[in-house]
Amino acid sequence: MKKTILEDFHINIKIKLAFLWASVTFLYLYGDYFELYVPGKTAGIIDGNSLLNNPQKLFLASLLLAIPSLMVGLSVFLKPLINKWLNIVFGFLFTAIMLLIAFTSFSEWRSFYILYAIIESILTSIIVWKAFNWPKQTDLQETSK
Repeated sequence: MKKTILEDFHINIKIKLAFLWASVTFLYLYGDYFELYVPGKTAGIIDGNSLLNNPQKLFLASLLLAIPSLMVGLSVFLKPLINKWLNIVFGFLFTAIMLLIAFTSFSEWRSFYILYAIIESILTSIIVWKAFNWPKQTDLQETSK
C-alpha cells in the first residue's frame, strides 16, 4: 500500500511572525468585544467609571495596543536584525502583560478573558522563540573556501 505524504512548503520567518501578530491582534479585539457583555461594563463606560477614564490613559492604551497591529506589517517589511529584536522585545512585553492579565482577571464573568490572555501569551512566547531562533543565512564565499 502506498503511503500518501501531504505536500508542504517553507514559510518565511517574516510571514510566520506577521501571522502570529495578526492572531494576537484578533484575540485582543475579541477579548475587548466580549468584555462589553460583562454586567456593568457598558454602564461604566457611559458614566466614565472605567479603567480608561481620562484622555491620557486612553492614549496610552491606544499606543500600547497599536503595537501588535503594527508588528503585522513591520514583521514583513523590516530588515532581519531590527525585525528580530523588535519581535523579541515586544513579544516579551506582551507575554508579560498577558500573563499579568490572566492572573488578575479571576472572576466568573472574565473566564473568557483568562482564556484569551493565556492563548495570547502562548502566541507571543512563540513570537519570541521564533525571532530568537531567526534562521541564519550561510555565506556562500565562506562555504566555498
